[in-house]
Amino acid sequence: MCDVQKAVNHQTVPGASLKMDQALLAFHNELTEEVQVFYTSDYCYKCLYQRLVTVKPNNCNASVVISTKFTLTMQVESQMRNESLCRWSQTYGEGGHYFVCIQRSEDTSKPNCIHTVTKRASNANLPLLVSALLLAIITLLFNVALYIYRRRCTSNFIKTICCQSPQHSVDNAESHAGEADQETTKVKPTRLHSLDTFRGFSLTVMVFVNYGGGGYWFFQHAPWNGLTVAGLVMPWFVFIIGTSVVLAFRSMQRKGVSHLQLLRKITWRTIVLLLLGFCFLNYSPRDGPLSWSWLRIPGVLQRLAFTYFVLSLLQTLWRQREIPLTSTHWWSQVQDLVVYWPQWLIIILLETLWLCITLLMPVPNCPTGYLGAGGIGDNGLYPNCTGGAAGYIDRVMFGDNMYRYPTCKEMYQTTQPFDPEGILGTINSIVMGFLGMQAGKIIIFYKGRNVHILCRFLMWAVLLGISAAILSKCTRDGGFIPVNKNLWSLSYVTCTGCFSFLLLGAMFFVIDIKGWWGGQPFIYPGMNSIFVYVGHSLLGFYFPFSWEMHFQQSHWEWLFQSLWGTSLWLLVAFFLYRKKFFLKI
Repeated sequence: MCDVQKAVNHQTVPGASLKMDQALLAFHNELTEEVQVFYTSDYCYKCLYQRLVTVKPNNCNASVVISTKFTLTMQVESQMRNESLCRWSQTYGEGGHYFVCIQRSEDTSKPNCIHTVTKRASNANLPLLVSALLLAIITLLFNVALYIYRRRCTSNFIKTICCQSPQHSVDNAESHAGEADQETTKVKPTRLHSLDTFRGFSLTVMVFVNYGGGGYWFFQHAPWNGLTVAGLVMPWFVFIIGTSVVLAFRSMQRKGVSHLQLLRKITWRTIVLLLLGFCFLNYSPRDGPLSWSWLRIPGVLQRLAFTYFVLSLLQTLWRQREIPLTSTHWWSQVQDLVVYWPQWLIIILLETLWLCITLLMPVPNCPTGYLGAGGIGDNGLYPNCTGGAAGYIDRVMFGDNMYRYPTCKEMYQTTQPFDPEGILGTINSIVMGFLGMQAGKIIIFYKGRNVHILCRFLMWAVLLGISAAILSKCTRDGGFIPVNKNLWSLSYVTCTGCFSFLLLGAMFFVIDIKGWWGGQPFIYPGMNSIFVYVGHSLLGFYFPFSWEMHFQQSHWEWLFQSLWGTSLWLLVAFFLYRKKFFLKI
């Protein structure tokens, strides 16, 4: 029988160096032959088994540090007989010590593997739960304090009105009433606070994710297929751009801004965004001397700039048409769609182009329509086909001037460069922005009819959600077109579009209709999004926003650092809001 106490003693020395998302796995081999242990992650689609450790015969031990992020499938193989001895799948806990005894079975000739936990794992989600509880308490106390303050101010105001005696004549009252009427006529149209809040919420999540998200895998981008919190942020931003374009262009149209002035404005803004992304965010002094050999050409701001330019052109060429709600056309119920049929035609053609290139374009040494990560995935048959047609086009166009650390690199062990902000994905970015434009058109066409606006938002969310479910078959890897942020797949656009309509609709109801919430604190970065985004990208690796961590055995310090850096930028945005400083391009 296996000596568990020896295994515990064997684990004590290497176990001291365990960090977050790591566990110690020890093996004891009682066989008279050498065995090898292989593993693969269940998140890695059809990946080849990778060698983990070799355990020598005759009661020898071996231990190894393993990742606890995803479920692992282990397989013990005999080199002498070239066969699998045992296999199991297990999700290991952070900081846990596990012991596997490989011994001869008494009932059968085939060995078996006995599992034992020698040290219980810690709760890796405890820092997250504590932080969520503290944030909830702080939010509650803030709202209670604000409620008491408002009640006191209201009480003082009522006392002032009730206790003062009339000091003016009827004529004076009439003059004051006239002044009030003049002031009322000069009131500017109110902003759509829910949209600013949605933008600020997305930006806040983005800052938190870019600061590491506490080291939790679900706050980071998925290795390839699948959707995490980090994968929601970028499409939300693109969706908001589309909505903002419609609302802003309507305002400028009412002011009589000409086509030429609009073209100048959108061209200037596009150029500034491109320069910001290319010259500042794609390069940092921490990277060393600037070199064209490794400088990244695509980027987040570059994609946002190009998407904004195309959406703005669509809205400029087909301006807003005023149609009375009482009109009796057969298409009155879908006028927000029919009026803009040329825009829809262009979007359908763009999406058809994406589908044809992605699924039909031949790629050298790769299967047609390949959507995988390559590397060791898909049984290692297509190691150099990362991203299929999308990756091939980018490699031809940009060479090595692309993102050097794609999310699939570690798990799938890929060698080909791949940029998640590449050329082909920009087509679906435009489609995502157009869905945001549709939200803006709904708000304009049904202004004052809030129930209609919410119903339309819900209908779009259901339609997009059903489309995403059909395309992905409600699975991570088994669908016709899997949900994939790296490729900006069609199912990814429909899935995140569904969430966008739901979230904007919920905020519109709570903030703009009911007035239950003012959007704080997210409305502050939402009204200064360029400043916060560029600022956190340039200064995020410097104190006081981040520092060198010393306690890496758990998520506590990393989560605190992520929340601290995010809170600082919320505070900066709040002070800028109070000073009425809004960086605009």
